[in-house]
Amino acid sequence: MNYSNLTWRHFDDPACAGVLSGAAVRRGAAGSRAQGTWVQFDVRIGLRNRESTVETVRFLAYACPHVIAVADWVAQKAVGGPAEPVLPESVHALRKRFEVPVEKWGRLLLVEDAWIAALTSPYREASA
Repeated sequence: MNYSNLTWRHFDDPACAGVLSGAAVRRGAAGSRAQGTWVQFDVRIGLRNRESTVETVRFLAYACPHVIAVADWVAQKAVGGPAEPVLPESVHALRKRFEVPVEKWGRLLLVEDAWIAALTSPYREASA
């Protein structure tokens, strides 16, 4: 399979891979390893001008290069934005940006599901 330069850049060196912990961290995941695609986002929420904003994002993924690249891009682009359960860019736009084949559309929907799950989950305990 041919991958775009953008996909390779985010896949080869994912800046936001990892996990977060603490009281202001929310976690959400979607998919399953057994099915071949699993994505998890950890999102640290803060306040700026009395608005909830995304301070830091980390992700883990068991997935193809496209999904890993998209998850890393989402994690980077979301920082500083509103803490809302909406991707920084639509799944359709992400598919075009990363030149993801249409048959992988469902995998990108899992990225969206994991993001929504993270932003709608309650805060985790500080010891988590």
